[in-house]
Parts: sequence; C-alpha cells; structure tokens
Amino acid sequence: PLFRDETPQEPMPAATPPPAPQKKSAGRDLGAAIGVGVGLGALVLVSLFVVKEVFVGVIAVAVVVGLWELTTRLAERKGIHAPLVPLAAGGAGMVVAGYVWGPEGAWVAMALTALAVLVWRMTAPPEGYLKDVTAGVFATFYVPFLATFVALMLTADDGAERVVTFLILTVVADTGAYAVGWRFGKHKLAPRISPGKTREGLFGAVGAAMVAGALCMQFLIDGGAWWQGLLLGLAVAVSATLGDLGESMIKRDLGIKDMGTLLPGHGGIMDRLDSLLPTAPVVWALLVLFVGSG
Repeated sequence: PLFRDETPQEPMPAATPPPAPQKKSAGRDLGAAIGVGVGLGALVLVSLFVVKEVFVGVIAVAVVVGLWELTTRLAERKGIHAPLVPLAAGGAGMVVAGYVWGPEGAWVAMALTALAVLVWRMTAPPEGYLKDVTAGVFATFYVPFLATFVALMLTADDGAERVVTFLILTVVADTGAYAVGWRFGKHKLAPRISPGKTREGLFGAVGAAMVAGALCMQFLIDGGAWWQGLLLGLAVAVSATLGDLGESMIKRDLGIKDMGTLLPGHGGIMDRLDSLLPTAPVVWALLVLFVGSG
C-alpha cells in the first residue's frame, strides 16, 4: 500500500476451539423412567399371574387416574368441564363388565356411562353443555372402553399370556422406535404433531415388534404360529404409533408437554397409556381371529 498504518496492531486472538459435539438427550430422567417402568412391570406381572381379578382392579384404577388427568387438563387449558364422577364410576364399571359379561357387557356399560354423563351435566348451568358432554363421551370411549379390551383378553384360558403378549409387543414397538429413531432418525414422520418421531423410528418399531410377535405367538399363545406373530407385530407397531401421535395431537391442542406428573420420568398415567389404549382392541381382535376367544 502507498500509506502504511503506524498505529500498533492488536494481537490476533487465539482461535477458539470448536464446541464439542453435544450428545443426544432423551429429554427425561432416564434412571427414574427405568425405575418406574420396572416397578409398574412388576405390579402388572404379580397381579396378572396371582389373581386375575386383582389385575382387573389394576386396569380400573389406571382408567380412573387417566380420566382424572384428562378431565383436569381439559378444564385447565380449555375450560371444558367433562363430569368426572360418572366417567370414573362408569369407566371402572365398564372394565369389570367386560371381564364378567364379555363384549356385550362392555358395550352396555359404555352406553350407560355416556347417558350418565349427559344427565349428570344437566345439574349445572346450560352454558357449555354441548362441549362438556361431547368431551365426556369422547373420554368414555378413549380411556375406559379401549382399556376394556385388555380385560377381554384376560377372559381366555391363556388370558394372562395374551395380556403379556400385548404388553411386550407394545413396549418393544415403543423401544424399537426410540432406539432406532434416536440413533438413525433423520426424516420426520409427522413434524407438526410430534417432531421427535421419525420414519426410521417407525421402521425400528415395525422390525422389533414383528420379531417379538413371532416369538410370543410361537411360545406363549396356545395354538399360535410364528407367521401370525409377524402380522400381529406389524399391526401393533402401526397402532402404537398412531396412538402416540393421537395423544400428541391432544397435548399440542392443550399446549402441554405431559398429561400429568404422577410417574417420574414418564409424565402421567395417560402418557403411558397413549400407545396401549388403541393397541388393545387390535391385539384382542387379531388373537380372536388367529386362535379363537378361548
């Protein structure tokens, strides 16, 4: 240059090392989640194989708590007051009716519960009646009616094994989706509903559930065959994923992350039932188709 800058130059700053890559995080307390999961699994297995009626009680309690979480969030976030008393009483009765009287009992109990919701809400002012009873009828179907299919599985001679198969396949599908999606997930499955879900995770759910289904049908279910388990696993992976997306849709509409805080590392009861509820009728129906109601 023609003119030289005589002002002293500041020393060049040392190059800042690039930040260390961040490890992927599950977003929850993994230790607490595992501990609670093991505890719930132990409770289910003990009640299931000791006295079937005790397990029916466990289902009924889960239904009542799930209804309480759902109706509480609806009231807090949307001002919708679905009547909890007839929902809880009818929901628990629905599970028992399904176990004692079969599908017909479940349908009758559901109709009576919906009717009780309509009548109970009449004791309050008419403003908001339609949205309150609509939410109540929806809750009747979404939580206790779908849960009743678990009790229906239990009525078979190998009912405990059917319920275990249902639980194993749902948990394996969720675990396969999480593991594969966490490690390899790049393509979003439904970004507007659940940004964390990926297509790779869905493939992981399908593969894991199909393998588990083949093993369960071959070794746990009376008269079952491995190829039936492949179909069962495929159906479970799809229904579990849709159930998870369905509850994610509800939570996005409500503007919340979890339905509750009862289970450390998991959220609320409804956050654990999201995949189980829609999967129960699918497993019940396919097992009846494959090996009978037994």
